[in-house]
Amino acid sequence: MPKFSLKSQDRLNTCHPLLQELFREVVKDDDCSIFEGHRNRRRQNEFFRQGKSRVKWPDGKHNVMPSMAVDAGPWLEKKGIPWDKPKQFYFFAGKVRAKARELGIQVRWGGDWDGDGDVTDQQFNDLPHWELLSTEKMEV
Repeated sequence: MPKFSLKSQDRLNTCHPLLQELFREVVKDDDCSIFEGHRNRRRQNEFFRQGKSRVKWPDGKHNVMPSMAVDAGPWLEKKGIPWDKPKQFYFFAGKVRAKARELGIQVRWGGDWDGDGDVTDQQFNDLPHWELLSTEKMEV
């Protein structure tokens, strides 16, 4: 059964409890890694300068505590994180979205910012990014 590494657990622990719940359920079926939860000023502004984020500190969902965003992605056995294979992130996103609906947790994914199901209309792709849209669960 897949499980988080200690590093992934520590990163997930900086996130809102609903994001923790979601990804703890996801990892039961699909091995994955947590790349980032809370992000400090230096790191946020570094990501902005590198073009990996569109916002400066303190305007990012990662910049509050607990973090309202998490960066996560698939972990493939014997291959690690498939950074050079975006299709793996799209496949993973389908699983995360399905689990979020099952749990009543409202999230937005950085590969479909407007949530319309069309992944070709994005101006900025952030495939590992997941953010919480509400701190309340929906009735399922």
